[in-house]
Amino acid sequence: MKHKTIIVIGATGNLGAYISMQLKNDGYDVIAVGNRKSDNGFFAAHDMRYISMDIRNKDEFQKLPQENIYGVAHFAGSLPSRYAFDPQELIDSVTKGTLNVLEYMRKTGCERIVFPQSPHDISGYLQEGKPLSPDLPRRFPLTGDHSVYVIAKNAACDLIEHYHAQFGFKRYILRFFTIYQYHPNAYHYTDFKRRMMPYRMLMERAMNSLPIEIWGDASICKEIVYVKDLARLVSICMSSSQDGGFYNVGNGWQVSLDEQIHGIIEVFSPDGNRSEIIYCPEKPNPRYTAMDITKLEQDFGYKPQYSYLDQLRDFKHEMETEPFAQLWGTKGDYSIDTNN
Repeated sequence: MKHKTIIVIGATGNLGAYISMQLKNDGYDVIAVGNRKSDNGFFAAHDMRYISMDIRNKDEFQKLPQENIYGVAHFAGSLPSRYAFDPQELIDSVTKGTLNVLEYMRKTGCERIVFPQSPHDISGYLQEGKPLSPDLPRRFPLTGDHSVYVIAKNAACDLIEHYHAQFGFKRYILRFFTIYQYHPNAYHYTDFKRRMMPYRMLMERAMNSLPIEIWGDASICKEIVYVKDLARLVSICMSSSQDGGFYNVGNGWQVSLDEQIHGIIEVFSPDGNRSEIIYCPEKPNPRYTAMDITKLEQDFGYKPQYSYLDQLRDFKHEMETEPFAQLWGTKGDYSIDTNN
């Protein structure tokens, strides 16, 4: 029987690469699409076709097959955390790009899309200190480095909802906080400045047996989802008979700050020379983040496969083995002094 074909848009990105591999391993024919001119032969080495294209240009979609496409995993678009702050760039890549994807799907008869939504669209509820429902009305900041990005993502989601209502598309809009994964680039942008990601900084300190401070209330919890669980969820969506909707991606459990730091030290610090923990309750509290995943469990029977310590151990293994080095390069290719 002929395998179903799925197009992964944004396949060279942090999430898209893992999603492509998961879908391929689950038996789909995967066409990997990215904005990069070259994938260095990575996808061909894994029996996938790679197509370089710019989703902002609707004419570029002629590069793709024009029939027999089963589904699209659309994980492309500029990110503030990756130095994209220009409003026009965000609207063009996120909103206009999504419209072009939907029009391609309509013309080719593809009626299934998986799309990531930012949790910032409902971040105004975080101060309430309880798990976020997937169907909360939008409440997000209109200032700051993520405001235009969230506006662009909201508009993209509204377009997807229109195509669902007008043309019967199945749509699976997945909302999540930071997805934890190893990438050789440990840096991102926050408040318009390039910095090492906080969890990568903690891992570096643990590996070097340096002391680690725990600020504020160490019992405050956050959602920590591993990339391989997200990739598996995308595959579950692709095989689902549900019409879909908005889903929060989480674990059904959260990890306290104390557990986070103890886990990082257990996995990354050398035996016999563990990092010292220094509690600083007078410092600001961390932000509480938690997702209500009841809808995810009911529609898909979803449960994560990775515990928190499993995530850290697999992360460390990938840090040592660099499975995506052909695509992304290695740690030595990135530093605080470059713009990679």
